[in-house]
Amino acid sequence: MYVICQQSVAVDHRVSATQGRGLRPVVGGPRCSRTLRATFEKQNHSRCGKKAAVAVVRAEAGKALSVLASSSVGGKTVAVTGATGLIGSRLVEMLVQQGYSVRVLTRNPAAAKSKLNIEGLQYASPTQWKAAIAGSTAVINLAGEPIATRWSAELKAEIKRSRVQVTKRVVDAINSLPEGDRPQVLINASAVGFYGTSESATFNESSSSGNDYLAEVCREWEDAAMKASCRVVILRTGIVLAREGGALAKMVPVFSMFAGGPLGSGKQWFSWIHRDDVVGMIMNAIGDSSWEGVFNATAPKPVRMGELCSALGEVMSRPSFVPVPDFALKTLLGEGAQVVLEGQRVLPNKAQSSGYQFKYSDVQDALKNLLN
Repeated sequence: MYVICQQSVAVDHRVSATQGRGLRPVVGGPRCSRTLRATFEKQNHSRCGKKAAVAVVRAEAGKALSVLASSSVGGKTVAVTGATGLIGSRLVEMLVQQGYSVRVLTRNPAAAKSKLNIEGLQYASPTQWKAAIAGSTAVINLAGEPIATRWSAELKAEIKRSRVQVTKRVVDAINSLPEGDRPQVLINASAVGFYGTSESATFNESSSSGNDYLAEVCREWEDAAMKASCRVVILRTGIVLAREGGALAKMVPVFSMFAGGPLGSGKQWFSWIHRDDVVGMIMNAIGDSSWEGVFNATAPKPVRMGELCSALGEVMSRPSFVPVPDFALKTLLGEGAQVVLEGQRVLPNKAQSSGYQFKYSDVQDALKNLLN
């Protein structure tokens, strides 16, 4: 309303000024003066309406951003991308339980709110990410397009873009803030695909990168994150086990129909981790400033695909001898079959040396927890 009133006053001053300089006699007397005033008022009312609308939008955005900024005062605040995903949804629950204020960085706040349905969360669209990151204790970047599907050229581009570009946006927001407003730590997802695949090699955090497509994606993803002007933790995550999604959710229905068995040869390594341990490692990384650099988020006892299927069959009291041949998976997933037909043996050396205690080191214990 202030903008509208101010603009109206400006109109009166302009009309009075023109009249005071003798415009009225030149253009035709009192009737023309009234016409002139009406014209001025009509034009400026239109401009005033547009400016008022812009002012309202800016005021509402400013109000939202000021709420985000003020909510972190005196408390612990974490900003999260990928909050509706398999890891992110459980992480948000844990953060709220432990008293953190959570800001969900998302492309679609309405959709994210309907999926999470947790009281007290704050939602920020991309134009608000910088304000949402300001003053936060930590930023956790989990965003990324799913990879266990048929790959097309377009999807491969999106797999990379959704990880690298979102990470660059987050890092740019962090680096553009005054030092006192930056988060203490950026915890950025990556994947064990960084190492490439092998049936015989064992990889740890000091191992070199592979040379396939997923290794390339992971390198660019991590490089973007490491440019943040704060402590950075990279979690190279293995295959996450959870009942609600991921590899396990696809396997359970098949085993339930007595049709379960290893995918491909069954000899490929399966570096897994229980979802609660991924969340546990993230929580450690938030609170422990000694956590910095790359950590493998995998259980200490990786298994081969055949061993995983045997354990799953035992836990579900179902047979596990019906293999899914390579050609069937390649027909279904194309190049994306690489995700399940090839693997790597990855060990979490840094997490263990840093004192993290895994809740689930044995795959059978993890499956029992998730399925019983």
